[in-house]
Amino acid sequence: MKTKGRNSEQLHSNNKHKSGYHFSELIEKYPALEEYVFVNNYGTKTINFAEPKAVKAINTALLFKYYNIQYWDFPDDNLCPPIPGRVDYIHYLADLLNDSGIIKNVKILDIGIGANCIYPLLGNAEYNWQFVGTDIDKKSLDRAQNILKKNKLTEFIQLKQQKDTTQIFKGILSDTDKFSASICNPPFYRSQEDAMQANARKLEGLGISDAVKTRNFSGKQQELWYKGGEKAFIHTYLYESSQFKTNCFWYTTLVSKKENAESMYSSLKKLGATDIKTIPMHQGNKVTRFVAWTFLNKDEQKEWNNML
Repeated sequence: MKTKGRNSEQLHSNNKHKSGYHFSELIEKYPALEEYVFVNNYGTKTINFAEPKAVKAINTALLFKYYNIQYWDFPDDNLCPPIPGRVDYIHYLADLLNDSGIIKNVKILDIGIGANCIYPLLGNAEYNWQFVGTDIDKKSLDRAQNILKKNKLTEFIQLKQQKDTTQIFKGILSDTDKFSASICNPPFYRSQEDAMQANARKLEGLGISDAVKTRNFSGKQQELWYKGGEKAFIHTYLYESSQFKTNCFWYTTLVSKKENAESMYSSLKKLGATDIKTIPMHQGNKVTRFVAWTFLNKDEQKEWNNML
C-alpha cells in the first residue's frame, strides 16, 4: 500500500517521492519503521509526523530505499531533515546548473552541513556531485564524517570546520577554490523562544492538544536560530559572497519568507551581482524558494565553462 506523504504534491518532476510513500517497501528496507506506521481514520497507512522518532525512521527508510545509503544515524537532538523537501532543492539546483552549462565536474559548497549530512548524500546519489561541507560545530562534523565513512563517501564529500562563528566563507574559501554553487539552509528563528512558538503553532495545525508543552522538533541552537533570524544570517551570507566573487558560479540559499527574498535583490545589486534568480518550490500547500545569484560577467561565465 502506498499513501501520499506530507508535502508530496507538486514536488519537482525528478523527485522520487512525488507519488507518496510505499510503506511496505520502506519497511522491508528499514524494518525499524514498522512500529511507527498505522492505519488512520481514512484507511491509509501513515505515521505520526509530530513524533520525532517516527519522522527520523521514515527519512532513514527513504535514504536506504532510494539513495543507496546503508547507515544514517545521529543524536535525536540534532535536526532531522525531511527528505522529499531537501532533495527538491537538489533537483532545482541541478536545473539551474544545467541551464548555465554546468554539467560536468560539479562541486558544491554546503554551508551548515550539520550532523545529518543530508544535502551531500542526496546530491551525490542523484547527480554524482562532489561536495565540501562546512559547520561551526565540531561534534556535528564528527557525526557527519562517521556517516560518510560508513557509506564509503569520503572520496566525494569533504568536511571543513568554520572556527569563527561570525564568518561564513572567510577561513573556508581560498583564492584558488572553485565551486559550481554554494547551498545553504539558514537558521530560521531569532531565538529558542521564537522556535518553540513556531513549533507550537505547527502542532496545533496537526490537531495536537497542549502544543505549547510538546516539543516535536529536533535541532541544535546553530541549526535552528541565529541572532536577528533568517534575514540577518542571509544578509551576512550575501555580503561575504561578494568578497569571493569568482569562487562560486552560483551562490544560493533557501529563504523561508518571501519578503526576505525580496529584500535581497537591492542589496545584491549594490554588491555587484550580475544575475539574481528566485526559484520557487512547492510542497503541498507549502511554498518555499531559494535565491541564486552570481557575480560573474558573461565572459567570466564562458571562461568558467571552458575550464570544465
